Amino acid sequence: MAPLSFSNEDFADVLFKAHAIYAITHQLNCPYFLGPVEFTPQGFEHLRRKSWNRGRERRDQFMRLKHIRYAFDIVRLARTVQGIQETYDWERRHRHGRWEKLQIAVTYYEFVAVMDKRRFKVIVKRLPGGQRVFWSLIPFWRQTQEGKRVLHDGDPAHD
Repeated sequence: MAPLSFSNEDFADVLFKAHAIYAITHQLNCPYFLGPVEFTPQGFEHLRRKSWNRGRERRDQFMRLKHIRYAFDIVRLARTVQGIQETYDWERRHRHGRWEKLQIAVTYYEFVAVMDKRRFKVIVKRLPGGQRVFWSLIPFWRQTQEGKRVLHDGDPAHD
């Protein structure tokens, strides 16, 4: 696999375009859920950071942001789910004038699709109360040292 190379200008351009298109997409109807999936600022930040204080590698951000348009298509067209993971996660919430970490029950839904001859995985996070939010886009672009293709590390909360 050839190394990914891009300039700071390329990264800034991709980030600007991805933010512009993401900002105007507030929610899309998903056939699988028979209802909306929201595109919140937390979903966009997750494309750039693994957690609130830990960033992603620039090449990882670049690939996710470059292909963000496919996430909208996948959510809009998804009729079957390829994986469901129910877990408890720590979530940062602003309560009573300060930030707190609360452990809440969340469910991650994984949708895989081939778009323009490339495979992508979209993660949708369901929060307590039924709110479904876009969480991540994982392009199919990594390989293990043995040459096996890897979609993710196995933890949809952080991928």
